[in-house]
Amino acid sequence: MDMLKIMKQAKEMQGRMKQMQDELGQLEVEGQAGGGMVKVVMTCKRDLKKLEIAPELLNPEDKETIEDLIIAAINMAGANAETKMAEETQKMMEEFGLPANFELPGGL
Repeated sequence: MDMLKIMKQAKEMQGRMKQMQDELGQLEVEGQAGGGMVKVVMTCKRDLKKLEIAPELLNPEDKETIEDLIIAAINMAGANAETKMAEETQKMMEEFGLPANFELPGGL
């Protein structure tokens, strides 16, 4: 393979990675717990954007339950963000003809 072609492809891939990271920073995912009584929305970069708590949960006696549900919803949204990032990375790798198990320098 031509070294100039490899360098050009690496530069294109680097640009595409930067673009993908920027797009994922804007893409929002949701997590919920307690049958939807607690919902969170975050970006794929894990910036928390929104927290919704069902009014029926807002009882001081349920403080510990609410805290647990918030943590569960945030963790679910984080897992959804990881899944979305993996899917987008895989798409990009396929665009460049790279194998599924290829590790990108610096990772994502």
